[in-house]
Amino acid sequence: MDPAVAIIDIGSNSLKLLVANRGKSGGINTLLSQTIETRISQGISQAVPRLSAEGIASGLTAIQALLATAAPYSPVKIILVATSAVRDATNGVDFRARVAAETGHEIRVLTGEEEANMIGLGLSSDPAFAALNDFYLFDLGGGSLECLRFVQRKITQTMSLQLGCVRLTERFIKDPAAPLVIAETTALALHVRDELKRSSFRFPLVAPPAIFMGGSMNTVRSLKGARHNLSFAESPTLIGIETIAALLDEISQLNLVARQALPGMSKARADIFPAALITMLTVADYAHIDRFHHSLHNLRWGLAAEALAGW
Repeated sequence: MDPAVAIIDIGSNSLKLLVANRGKSGGINTLLSQTIETRISQGISQAVPRLSAEGIASGLTAIQALLATAAPYSPVKIILVATSAVRDATNGVDFRARVAAETGHEIRVLTGEEEANMIGLGLSSDPAFAALNDFYLFDLGGGSLECLRFVQRKITQTMSLQLGCVRLTERFIKDPAAPLVIAETTALALHVRDELKRSSFRFPLVAPPAIFMGGSMNTVRSLKGARHNLSFAESPTLIGIETIAALLDEISQLNLVARQALPGMSKARADIFPAALITMLTVADYAHIDRFHHSLHNLRWGLAAEALAGW
């Protein structure tokens, strides 16, 4: 087998592993992809954000589990990266030190710009979009929303906004276990719109195609596929805004237990899923987008491409 690399993405809401090598065509060949839903970012919306002792412990346990999962592939490189939660936390350095002491691996904390650029590089490895030249790319995490614009397959704009679905849920949704409150969801949507407007990211009146990534869009696909008895792999990768709006209308009336019972729903994501849907819809409305394409080739694939350069 060609040399493999292991990438562990320590996100705000989940930790993800990718083991990959170079395919015969020169692209990224996925050997293993795994996600552990571990929310290390609880409290990220506070004025002085800190990782809790529980978050640090659960994050470390998840990292150790993912390292063990990757070990049989004998990766020539093991790369651990952290994004918004660790980047913003005042005690992020303590978490990194503990991981290094107990696993022997250092965590690379990506800046918002580095994260966006790696996401763009990851998308370039997705053959489904090889013919797409001009497009938007959005990646929604627990702590931030990454926004990119490509022209002739070159990144012309990047922006990392603090609009992650964990952060917005903590700030605007008083009781995430209850049905949605209109005043809270309206305030959340207005905040997203205001942040987009205040940012330096520019949206043309005629929108190019848009790709949306992240665990919440994975959940949209999973829910939609389950209703048609389709596996995730079989579910359509083109998702209309009306589908997202219908999902929001449905779950807005449900409490957390009822949301978690929906076929295809990630139980660990059900409390922050409404904020994610509102963010998607607000982005679409502000940017004049009527549908999103979906890709799984995001940050981890970009980091794998970087790590495998020259192999």
